[in-house]
Parts: sequence; C-alpha cells; structure tokens
Amino acid sequence: MVLLSDIYDADELDEEPGEVIESAPPQKVGEERHISNSGLKKKLLKRGHGLETPDFNDEVTVHYVGTLLDGTKFYSTRDRDHPLTFTLGQAQVATGLDYGIITMKKGEVSLFTLPAELGVSSNSDSVTQFEVELISWIKVIDVCKDGGVVKKILEKGTRNERPGDLDEVLVNYHVALVDGNVVAETPEGGVQFHVKDGHLFPGLPKVIMSMTRGEKAELLVQPRYAFGEKGREASGGLQSIPPNSVLHVNIELVSFKPVINVTGNSMVLKKILKEGEGAFTANEGAKVTVRYTAMLEDGTVFEKRGIGETPPLEFITDEEQVIAGLDRAVATMKKGERAIISIHPDYAFRNVEVRRDFAIVPPGSNVVYDTEMMDFIKEKAPWELSSNEKIEEAGKKKEEGNFLFKGGKYQRAGRKYEKAADYVSEDGSFADDKEKLAKALRVSCWLNAAACSLKLNDFPGAIKLCSQHYGLLQALELFNPGKEGLSYKRSFQLTFLIRSTREVKVLQRKCKQLQAENDKKYAKLYGNMFAHERKDSSMRLKVEKEEDERKKEEVMRMEMEKVADSAAPPDGGLF
Repeated sequence: MVLLSDIYDADELDEEPGEVIESAPPQKVGEERHISNSGLKKKLLKRGHGLETPDFNDEVTVHYVGTLLDGTKFYSTRDRDHPLTFTLGQAQVATGLDYGIITMKKGEVSLFTLPAELGVSSNSDSVTQFEVELISWIKVIDVCKDGGVVKKILEKGTRNERPGDLDEVLVNYHVALVDGNVVAETPEGGVQFHVKDGHLFPGLPKVIMSMTRGEKAELLVQPRYAFGEKGREASGGLQSIPPNSVLHVNIELVSFKPVINVTGNSMVLKKILKEGEGAFTANEGAKVTVRYTAMLEDGTVFEKRGIGETPPLEFITDEEQVIAGLDRAVATMKKGERAIISIHPDYAFRNVEVRRDFAIVPPGSNVVYDTEMMDFIKEKAPWELSSNEKIEEAGKKKEEGNFLFKGGKYQRAGRKYEKAADYVSEDGSFADDKEKLAKALRVSCWLNAAACSLKLNDFPGAIKLCSQHYGLLQALELFNPGKEGLSYKRSFQLTFLIRSTREVKVLQRKCKQLQAENDKKYAKLYGNMFAHERKDSSMRLKVEKEEDERKKEEVMRMEMEKVADSAAPPDGGLF
C-alpha cells in the first residue's frame, strides 16, 4: 500500500515555526506540474469553479478515461455514459489518482500521469494516465473522530454559523435500522429542543453542533453512540430498537435560535428570536429604548412597555435603573434585535414581593422578558473627545465610582474607575498643562479600582492595577526581592499600603537596612559552616534561617502597620 508520506515528502508537509511558505501561482490551462515528490503530475485541461476542493473520506463522482502512455485505453466511464462514485483515500481506482483529485475544483478537467507504483496495480511497471472530470462530491465528516458517527452532507447549509449547546434547535429526522425498518420520525414541522438537553440518542447533540442552518445530512451511527448493548424498548409511540443496532439517520437542521449566557453562570440567558442590525451592541453606559412584555415562568404577564398604548422604556445601561438581568442582557443587544431574556431571582427581584402593573411578582420568582431593542445611543469613546472633555468625563466616572463604592457596590464601582482611567490613559495625547492632571486622575482611579478588587477578594486583579503605577510596583519588589514567596493577598496588602512618595521612601530605607543585616548574618553563618563541617550544621542553619525569616516578617508587619496608620486614605478607603 502506498502511504501519504510516500507521496508527499515529510519536509514538504511540515512548516518551521515562523516560516512563511508562498503558495504557487494558479495553474494555467495546458500547463503541467509535479504535485508530489513521487512523480505524480497534473495537466490542467479545463478550469473548475469555486474555491473548494474535496478531502479524503469525501464521496466523489467523476468521469475518467484511463490509458497507457502509448494511448491504449484500459477503462472509460464515458464509454459507458455512467460516472463513477467512490470514496477518496481508499485507493478504489488508483492510489495516486486520489491524491490528484483532492487538488481539483468542481467541474474541472485534468490529466494525471501516475508512475507505476501509484497506478492501478502495484505489480504493474507501466506509467498510466487518467483524464478526470470532477462532477461533484459529498462531504463526509467523522463527527466523533473515532468512526462512531459518520456524517455525509447531502445539502449544505445557507450560513456558516453552527448551534451551541445552549441553543434551541428545530430539526427533522428519519431513523431506520440496517434492514430499513423505520424506528423514529419527527412529526410534520419537525421537533424543537435545546441541544444541551439531548434528544433521541446520545450522539445526536454532537451531530447537530457540527451542522449549519438548513443543512441536510445522512448519518451512520454505531451502537455506542446510539442505544448500545441494551437497545430500547418501545414506548411513547416509538418502536423498540434491538441491542447493538446501527442506525441510519436522515437529518435536517431547519433552524436554530442562539442562546447567550449573558452572566456566564446561566442566571441570565438571552434567546435571540430576531437578529439585529449591524455589528454594534448597546454596551454599558448606552442610552437605550426598548419595548417588552414581562412574564412569570407560567406566562402570567406583570408588566408591558412599548406594547399597545404604553410608551417604550428609556434608560441608561449599568446605572441600576432596571433589574440587573434586564440591564446586562440589553447591553448585549443590537438595534432591531428581539430576544427572550430568562432571569434568575438573583438578577431580578430576589426574595422580595413586587407589585407591578398587571400582577404581583412573588418572592424568589424567575422572570422572562420578551424584549426588542428599538434604538440606542452609545456612550462616546475616549478617542471621540477632546483633552478637556476626556478629563471632565474621567472626573465624572470617578465620582460615580466613589458613590457606588460607599454604597458597597464594589464591582460596578471598579468598572467605573477603570473606565475613568481609560479616558485619561497615557496615550491620550494631553498637552503639558493637562498631563499632570490626567496622570493624577489615572493613578487615583487605578488605586480605587484596586480597592474594589480587594473588597471582592480579587487579589491578582488588585496587584495588576497597582502595578500600573511604577512606584507601587517598585516598592512591592523591594518587599519581596527576587522571590515569589508572598501570597497574592499579602503581596497586595503590602502594595496597597504604599500610598505616597514619602511612604515609599520609608519602606525602601527599611528594606535596605533589613537586607544588609540579613546578608551580614548569613555571611557569618556560612563561614562557620565551612570552618567546622559538623554533621548537624545543615539542620542548625535551616532552623536559624527559619527563625530569622520569622523575625524579618514580624518587623515588616510592624512597619506595615505604621505605614498604614500614616497613609490611611480619606473617604472610607478612596483616593
């Protein structure tokens, strides 16, 4: 058997990291080229259309005429007026021919010259030629990569998007056993379900997530992805399926509704019923206009806005003007988009009973909003503002953050501070007279955002924010020279207490003094070690070193407390 590695040299297939390999120019009609190092040649006789080419395992349909170099014909599908259909990669006609066909486009006609070892028979010493027309092919995909579910695409979908595990899909299917006995079939109009919930047999969700909207396919499903060794008893109008049955399935993905996990914890889910316009979403801080019908899970309507005679609702996102779940979901919507937003009580009314226009919302209720984004005006980005406007906007965001911080809303406060810092970022091109003010605002916003991270126990985030100020980062390194022994929490506590140049200098002097004393002591200890060479010296040194480290940390702790007392910020922890 001739292998891929025999036809394509390994060096030809591999690419060095960072190496750019230039593709060959398009082949001209009448031009002949070597397409492998094994002697396989291709002469283009007629161009095909499109850009796609078949792959191994695809089922191709071709016309071909096979001849020897002297013109002797040994096979022709044209003489029979019946094209041949076969699977690429299985050498069903000639090994070399398969590798030639994977370079062809639909409708293309090419002449392939195959050396003897790649020809019809491995025992032949004759060079052969095949004039091939690629009529069509069916894409074949090994869905589970182990031959357990093989999908043959009969009709391509209309778009490239594929459903995810949260999405709601509408499918048609027809399931039969090897003997043709139909064991399951969808009703007219198909069946609708969420992919993650599964349906019919275990391998179906994987198949559906490999399909595009409108795609039709034929499946061959092995027992381990179907009903296994136990099979299935007849129930619910479905026929029984014997143990270890292979299934033949014809399936169509009619449509699907994307479901977005807005909060990342499945407590706010947005099912898109109608796609919006363009590529932009409302985002945080946008002024939005929406209409909606709000319901309990049982369908009881408790509020309407923009429906009938009620006016639509206008609000600014991320300002707590509506319940958190609606706020977060609307910020992800495009203009004209319509979606069903399902909201957990933690992002709705929690354990409070709420009276609304049409009904009372009981404590702990899940709620559903059928919402349409009518319009929105996005908050201006920093690059759209002048220097004065950037500083003014940063000041406003910072004050809003202060208000939220004092109210214990640390996550929202942190976002306000970070947004304020973005307005006065270092690449903001401020004039000299404005740069000092912008820098002061920037640093104070970083520190306040770090304070929010500390309140939320996000110590890595706090360190990252503090480290943007060089003085703080330098002081942190002095506390922990060349080591990573401090925990995130302790590292941040050390950093966060350094709040002015004066405190930085105090700590620098203390650290240098401690380091000098430490170096002197260890020089003496190591000198004694080499002088006496006693057996227990390593244990004694280890104990003394641990004791010294403990004393050093105690001194640092006392210094931190002094600095903390002198550097305590006003306004409950804000700058």
